[in-house]
Amino acid sequence: MKKGVSRMAQYVVIGNGVAAVGCIEGIRKEDAAGKIIVISEEPHPVYCRPLISYYLEGKTNLEKMAYRDKNFYERMGCEVLYGKKAAQIDPSTKQIALNDDTVIPYDKLCIATGSSPFVPPFTGLESVEQKHSFMTIDDMLELEASINENSDVLIVGAGLIGLKCAEGLKDRVSSITICDLADRVLSSILDADCAAIMQKHLEQNGINFMLNDSAISFDKNTAFMKSGKTVRFDVLVLAVGVRANTSLIKGIGGEVNRGILISNKMETSIPDIYAAGDCTEGEDISFHDKRVLAILPNAYMQGNCAGINMAGGSSVFDKGIPMNSIGFFGLHAMTAGSYYTAEQGCELYEEKSEGTLKRLFTRGDYLTGFILIGATERAGIYTSLIRERIPLSSIDFEMLKKTATSTAFSVEKRKQFFGGVV
Repeated sequence: MKKGVSRMAQYVVIGNGVAAVGCIEGIRKEDAAGKIIVISEEPHPVYCRPLISYYLEGKTNLEKMAYRDKNFYERMGCEVLYGKKAAQIDPSTKQIALNDDTVIPYDKLCIATGSSPFVPPFTGLESVEQKHSFMTIDDMLELEASINENSDVLIVGAGLIGLKCAEGLKDRVSSITICDLADRVLSSILDADCAAIMQKHLEQNGINFMLNDSAISFDKNTAFMKSGKTVRFDVLVLAVGVRANTSLIKGIGGEVNRGILISNKMETSIPDIYAAGDCTEGEDISFHDKRVLAILPNAYMQGNCAGINMAGGSSVFDKGIPMNSIGFFGLHAMTAGSYYTAEQGCELYEEKSEGTLKRLFTRGDYLTGFILIGATERAGIYTSLIRERIPLSSIDFEMLKKTATSTAFSVEKRKQFFGGVV
């Protein structure tokens, strides 16, 4: 037990996703007795969101989607308030008002509210009967109930959410068309050449694309496109993007940009209030600036850091980088870090063959980012180079360019970063 925190402190976590789990487990590392209250807007125990497309494919079920076992909350001594939403925080009295007028006091608070779908103000959207988002279990179940083998599906958005939705639906509907104003798929993750490989593979698996084009208005089951074309559909999926849920902190004058601004201890600008996960904007060490890093591993590590500090311990999370591990119809891709240009002093190493591509981005004496398509084995070694800021001059980078192997590191560095793995 750490000094400075009451043995019976009351910790409150707003949100019930991966960051919340990290926070709960972080608190319990330092404080076995304090009360933990979790405010969960969703009526479900914590689950792994990336698995919702696999449910549609029949590759998993609701039970297997659980992120922790069914006894997790009881074992951690948590009280979970399901179906409740935090409406307002009063930092002067350290109380949280819920949407049912319940008031919850806190000693330490963690905001882990995640993100929500961004829906542009499309003209006529209200006339579309079957329209869905694709972020939660309930979204998934509602979408599943609306489709059949004769359904024509239009997905607005060619990002990760839209493409995973398409993969999940592919064998359950008649056709899928994806539109996006961007000129390529996964425009926030892949550069043009890499995106072209992924798009070709998706098209070979029956997905149709309308890029550089998108819906601007709707009339029931017809979408009117920017190009002047029309698209008829039975089911509409809106996957344009997401926005961090920052309103609770913004509403009390806390520092907010695209996400809630946090220190490397997960502190917000409001005393005794921490934040973690997709709702936050923290340091991206590969970019040397703050970004929203909305990915599962960072969410857990941020939450764990927040929980430790809330309970009087000492922890920092200062190794945040963007990472993605994705796959569609058997073609996998992994990316991490930042892709600088030649004008920004970046050097590019590339290997390319039929269906595979490796791009390593270096700047000065450091690896800043990578894109791997088709061959992603041991990509964690490249990730470690970025996350740990390992000077390339201290390893055999020429060997590492060809093969991601720990033998490119000295024995001392292998022990330090990889537990001595050979």
